[in-house]
Amino acid sequence: MDLHLMGKSAVVTGASKGIGLAAVQALAAEGAHVVAGARTSSADLEVLVAGGRVEFLPVDLATPAGPASLIEHALGRGRLDILVNNVGAVTPRPDGVTAVSDSDWDSTLNLGLMAAVRTIRAAVPGMVAAGGGAVITISSVNASLPDPLVVDYSATKAALTNYCKSLSKEVGPRGVRVNTISPGPVETALWLGEHGVAQVVSHAGASTPAEVAAAAAAQAVTGRFTRPEEVADLVLILASDRFANVTGADFRIDGGLVQTL
Repeated sequence: MDLHLMGKSAVVTGASKGIGLAAVQALAAEGAHVVAGARTSSADLEVLVAGGRVEFLPVDLATPAGPASLIEHALGRGRLDILVNNVGAVTPRPDGVTAVSDSDWDSTLNLGLMAAVRTIRAAVPGMVAAGGGAVITISSVNASLPDPLVVDYSATKAALTNYCKSLSKEVGPRGVRVNTISPGPVETALWLGEHGVAQVVSHAGASTPAEVAAAAAAQAVTGRFTRPEEVADLVLILASDRFANVTGADFRIDGGLVQTL
């Protein structure tokens, strides 16, 4: 199926690894030109840059000016067709909800919510002026599956999903589609890497990181984590005008982890 992405212009945040890197790779493979924003690059991202369809822009998206500078750079090439808000982080809170400080909350809300709000605020006016575009935001199953272990992350993702739904109602009549993707655990460093969820939870208990990850995977009907490439394929679908009447929707990709309607 031709997704009509050849020649489109895209921005991906948090693009150097994990889901963001997979989204950059998928969009470039479909013929889009991608501006990849992250604080630092990675060996895998540099390989994509060498291919000619990807440009890396070092940017701190946690700063008030970072998101706008990323979008301004992308618009220097012309119009922006696709925005993928992916940047974010999670810090498990094994000491409980009351141990989460104001500073912890500020940090999580800033990177997990405000970075996307600022990026969208910079990008959407140009999309509206050009007559259309697609905004895809990576949320989480925790937006509707609150977990005290990641209490600030869960609340932030709920706010992010709610914000994107509101935005979809405002800009949908003007041709801009806004959707969210809510993965369960994904095979990325956020879960499986150093200082990832599995390691932090392991240090707080008696299990090894591998055992923590295996227990999390076992909660899914499929018995495994989602792969970054599977999330990226969903990004492609939502970026494509083949699905031009899909907006204001949230797409869960969790291997059946959430078992309620």
